[in-house]
Amino acid sequence: MAEDQSNSLLSIHKSSDSGLQIHLHPLVLLTISDYITRHILRRQQSPIVGALLGQQNGREISLEYAFECNVIPGGDETMILDAAWFGDRLQQYKDVHKVPALELVGWFTTTPAGGPESQHVPIHQQILRDFNETAVLLAFHPSGVSRGATVGGKLPLTIYESVYESGKVEAQTGGGGAMEIEDQEAPQASQLDHRFRELPYSVETGEAEMISVDFVARSGGIATAAEGATKNGKAQASQAPVGEADLRKTGKQQEVKVVDDSSILSPEDEELITSLTARANAIKMLHTRIQLLKSYLTNLPPSYLTTSSPPDESTSTAPSNHTEINHPILRSIQALISRLPLLLPADQAAFEQERLAEKSDVSLVDLLGNISKSVKDTREMGRKFGIIEQARQTARRGATTNFNDEYFSAASSAGGEKGEGAGIGLF
Repeated sequence: MAEDQSNSLLSIHKSSDSGLQIHLHPLVLLTISDYITRHILRRQQSPIVGALLGQQNGREISLEYAFECNVIPGGDETMILDAAWFGDRLQQYKDVHKVPALELVGWFTTTPAGGPESQHVPIHQQILRDFNETAVLLAFHPSGVSRGATVGGKLPLTIYESVYESGKVEAQTGGGGAMEIEDQEAPQASQLDHRFRELPYSVETGEAEMISVDFVARSGGIATAAEGATKNGKAQASQAPVGEADLRKTGKQQEVKVVDDSSILSPEDEELITSLTARANAIKMLHTRIQLLKSYLTNLPPSYLTTSSPPDESTSTAPSNHTEINHPILRSIQALISRLPLLLPADQAAFEQERLAEKSDVSLVDLLGNISKSVKDTREMGRKFGIIEQARQTARRGATTNFNDEYFSAASSAGGEKGEGAGIGLF
């Protein structure tokens, strides 16, 4: 409540008093994250403002798409939306997303953890006046990301709705017992102050969004692997010698080249690294949530851990360091524990037999694949051996033919010389 009292733009009423239900889709979070990242890298000074598109069915609002908006200076050193540009862009999105038909349901911006500030009011009032009188505000808190508050906790954002409250009633009741004014007439509405009230929200994911989230996760893993390979390559290149003396170090240069080639990951390795990284992050998140539940249950009062009867609050007046009891959370934990046996098969023996059968089938297919590969390698080796043996036989035949030719030519020449000598003797 301290934050609510310090920020005069926040309502003193709790969010549970409102019947609005907000369904937030991951695509909106990805769009906001991409917009903030580009805004920071480009060192832009303009405020971060964007529109939220979705569907509104009664008291349920879904935030499905988001896009960044152009702002222009307004009166009193404030920023407002460029009405002409915003109207054209909004119509373009409506023309694209016709089934189901989407409409402007709110806008987003960055705010401190304490809530919206005075510079956010003109844009919000402009959207309420010109586009949607029930638009919500999604406030993203960059300070929560820098502190690492998202690990094991809630997202660094808050969703607000617009309410009108009387400041005089709050002054009379001290702020704690202010009466909520609803369904007032038009003359009385001008006497009310515009304020923001926090809304609860839930995250919903569709099939198309799961594909997008999976693609982003894979891209992040591949980028990390490529960045590591690039750093290794640069480090090895900086250590490589330069100049004429390099010609004397051919062996070292070849070694460096081999290391450079080994640092490049194949697409299969990148996909494996991405998959293992995603699974490791999921296991870490699961471990963090389990530790959070364990810490909550451990810090409960001893009566909730030993007996089924709640403690007597009249007898325990001293301050306690135990966790505040929340029965909905305890019921959710009990329901989660009761669903754990459903993960185990009903017939353990049949399940084990089926698992062994599938394992045997996989091993048999692997064995057949190895046998086929061995047969192929054997046939290839036989073919190469036949080619070499045929070349050897051809070489032997050629050598034998040359030897016989030389032998007969030598013998014939020797016989001719003997014949000539015999003829001379006769004469």
